[in-house]
Amino acid sequence: MSAIVIKEGLVHYEVIGRGQPLIFIHGWLGSWRYWVPAMEQMSARHRTYALDLWGFGDSDKLSAYYNVGAYVELLNEFLEQLGIQSVPIVGHALGGLVALAFAAQAPSLVQRVMAVSVPVLGEAVNRPLAGFDGNGEALARLVSRRANFPEVEMEARKTDANAVVNSVQSVMGYDLRDLLSPLVETPVLLTYGGDDPLIRMPEPDWLEDFDDNVRSISLTGAQHFPMLEERNKFNRLLMDFLDAGSDLESLALKEEWQRRFR
Repeated sequence: MSAIVIKEGLVHYEVIGRGQPLIFIHGWLGSWRYWVPAMEQMSARHRTYALDLWGFGDSDKLSAYYNVGAYVELLNEFLEQLGIQSVPIVGHALGGLVALAFAAQAPSLVQRVMAVSVPVLGEAVNRPLAGFDGNGEALARLVSRRANFPEVEMEARKTDANAVVNSVQSVMGYDLRDLLSPLVETPVLLTYGGDDPLIRMPEPDWLEDFDDNVRSISLTGAQHFPMLEERNKFNRLLMDFLDAGSDLESLALKEEWQRRFR
């Protein structure tokens, strides 16, 4: 277990592998831990980092910082303290929005972003999250219904329910198009579970106004956690994205990716 002090609180993170750095940021349900399968798969070529945002996992519960802007500052300070100057970032839901907001603010520090299950507008957050009122028991039920994975359930109980409420409210004011517009040279892959009950996918024509550096791919049959529900396909897609350079047209899901890695 590793931790650094940012502002007045501890930020917990874990590291797996060697090579070029790669950052993973979790979403509203869970913590760093559900990234472990992806981190292990990428660890042969990358030094993978996964951190807990304030209010989640083993990071401190600093209620004043449960919003996207504060999490962007956390990410900036995290990279600065660890001496990471340019890095690809993978973010899920809340973490995806944080990654894109950080990239829009500091594009020279971000090589590329894979944003998973990220709402394009506040209204794309469906009722189970949008209507969450901070009740701890309700959060536990939501996790058990929508995230029935030990990697999620064992950590979700550590979550400060107010971190979910406040950060969801913060996200309601964002329009993803405003974050993507300045990222004309940053490759961005938006990845969705085709049956996600918590976040609605963008309409097919939503990306028409963007350049070829922005691409959207759906994993049919996956829900809110494609990195766990379709981990082989997800990991292969992530590997291809990291290798794709600026040309995202070649990215596509392949049926043989369902086979296990060897």
